[in-house]
Amino acid sequence: MKSLLLTGTLFVLVAVLQAQDDLPFLSEDKNVSGIWYMKATVNDLNSTEWKSPKEEFPFVVRALEKGNMEVMTVSMYNGECLQVDVLLEKTKKPGQYSAFWGTYLMYIYELPVMDHYIFYSECQFFEQKVYVGELIGKDPKENYEALEDFKKFAQQKGFPLENIIVPEQRAALQNCKP
Repeated sequence: MKSLLLTGTLFVLVAVLQAQDDLPFLSEDKNVSGIWYMKATVNDLNSTEWKSPKEEFPFVVRALEKGNMEVMTVSMYNGECLQVDVLLEKTKKPGQYSAFWGTYLMYIYELPVMDHYIFYSECQFFEQKVYVGELIGKDPKENYEALEDFKKFAQQKGFPLENIIVPEQRAALQNCKP
């Protein structure tokens, strides 16, 4: 009887400790509207092309009705400015958003570091699933504590740490400012 009680207690303790390691999802009462900076990114692709130095422009998040969000990004492609707007629809799961007819799922995790979050995405491209993690923050300056939290998150999700890229921050372009 004692061994059964001890075994049950051990399972509960392990479950509680594992739950403490996970980051919380974005709270319903948090508003992430505003200008954000991508501070680090990681993906599960084994391509050397993704290792090249990367530049990132600030992006804008707008809170919409029913918990939905709009994300407006700016990037350069062949010397031309591109602005892409993506509607993220709130799903019934906490912290989960959907886009592109369900082929793109995003989870937003809160970090203990103020004004820092992780966007974790699952994208279905044809028959291949691609996983991406992005550390975002309100300030373009590097935050080592947030980066360490992001590295731990990346390890928990199974990303190779050598796939983490810390991009150079660029100012928004005048002719296509978000």
